[in-house]
Amino acid sequence: MPRRRLFYLLAVVALLGQMAFAMVTTAVSQSPTIDEPVYVGAAEVYRQQHSLRYNPEHPPLGKLAIAAGLAFGGATLDPAFEGNQTRLGRHLLYESGNNPFRLMLLARLPIILLTLAFGLVVLAFARDLAGPAGGLIALALYAFSPDVIAHGSLATLDVPAAGLLLIAFWTAWRARERPKLYLPLAGVALGAALATRMSVLPAVPILILIVALSMWKAQASRPRLRTRMLLVAGAAVGVGIIAIAVVWLSYLAVDPRLRWTTPPDLPHPGGLKGLAVDLMPFPQAYRDGMLVQFGFEDKLYNGFLLGESYRGSPWYYMPVALLIKTPVGMMLLWAAGAVTLLVLPRLRAAALYLLPVSAVLMLVTMTGARNFGTRYVIFMPLFLAVAAGTVALWRWRWARIGTAALVATVAAGSVMTFPTYLPYSNIVFGGTANTHENLHDANVDWGQDLPRLSAYLDGREAWLVYKGAGVPSYYGIRSRNPFDVPEDQVRGLLVVSDSRVALATGRLKRLIESSTPVAEVGHSMTVYQR
Repeated sequence: MPRRRLFYLLAVVALLGQMAFAMVTTAVSQSPTIDEPVYVGAAEVYRQQHSLRYNPEHPPLGKLAIAAGLAFGGATLDPAFEGNQTRLGRHLLYESGNNPFRLMLLARLPIILLTLAFGLVVLAFARDLAGPAGGLIALALYAFSPDVIAHGSLATLDVPAAGLLLIAFWTAWRARERPKLYLPLAGVALGAALATRMSVLPAVPILILIVALSMWKAQASRPRLRTRMLLVAGAAVGVGIIAIAVVWLSYLAVDPRLRWTTPPDLPHPGGLKGLAVDLMPFPQAYRDGMLVQFGFEDKLYNGFLLGESYRGSPWYYMPVALLIKTPVGMMLLWAAGAVTLLVLPRLRAAALYLLPVSAVLMLVTMTGARNFGTRYVIFMPLFLAVAAGTVALWRWRWARIGTAALVATVAAGSVMTFPTYLPYSNIVFGGTANTHENLHDANVDWGQDLPRLSAYLDGREAWLVYKGAGVPSYYGIRSRNPFDVPEDQVRGLLVVSDSRVALATGRLKRLIESSTPVAEVGHSMTVYQR
């Protein structure tokens, strides 16, 4: 093996190795985040009971991946349990004699492996566009992304959906040269993304157009326009059919009989939105899950941004949150990569495979009702890492030095926030220790730090206002609810999840204002002395 190739391979292994270490270390040190027990409970029901009745708002494929890890856990689940999906997760993890630490690690490991595999896709896509150096730049940005590490180490669906969508666009790009091989793979990847999260649906028309473009390029040598047009149309339809088939297969994998009963109280929006759902060529459970999602979007939620609480969903929330949560060097390289794609003539076609889908998904998210975290735009560090890799094509000496320096700052910031990746924010906004002053929920405090709180308290009793899915007593935390007694009896240590601090009103606000902050636990919980 040539020495240069060996060094390249070692660099790839080192980047993915540090990412694997960071994710596994994070996974074993965190209590379940708010969404995880829902997915884990539904996955175990899939595995043991072959039932689709839980968590219909998300398709099953990502949870089937979680179930693959749970298969090694030997979990006990009461077949007669009839609670809702939130109670199901708590029942499985804490009330059925199972080991929650073991089950959560097993549930998280398949997502960790998928996240590492997506790193290879980022590398390959960027290599296709900008050569080996571009591939390494893209992989470094991906592997050191605090958001990707944070959410790639959780048994959730955000990273799997984004990674599968990236595969769809990468294989569509490669189909420009080998359509017979890569177009079917693009259909499979698109179907897998749709079978993981419905939030990728806005990307479908973009990918179908991209597929048509790839096929048009692949058939450039055909002289007859009609034949070329038919092949283009056939490719677009074929990819769509494959994607639809994959969605159906994911539901059939759970229950070959597709047993599903539409909830009696499920609202139907009517109009064009309702018609679009009715016309979807997917199982009834998928379409009903889409209606559940519409129901979520019709609600008003409390939010918190730049130190101000509000009710509703300002359009600028997600861009600002992304500005806070993304390393500065990474954002600069994203911008430089986007400019490179648009300026260099040889890359303008590639820009269509990366930039429109990123922009459309971002715009759709900006119109959404749920201001709960940058995990909703986790596709950005994947697609834009590939775009950033194209800066390797600039041959100016200072461009190379600047690129290396920016990548180094990203790596340094990521290493410095270890192992508390979830509450990361960049240095411009005060760093990880200050995130709770600007954002809330999954940006900083998702219930993940019960083990760290237990270590901090070290057997001491505290008043606790916790937002999360874990059971504090299971982690050896001796706590009482400060709302159960008069305010003047709340003395000693008061621990409040930072998301509760951000939105505090009434009695909790008075308790906080009359207390002295003495510590931060995991940058997600504040400890007060009263």
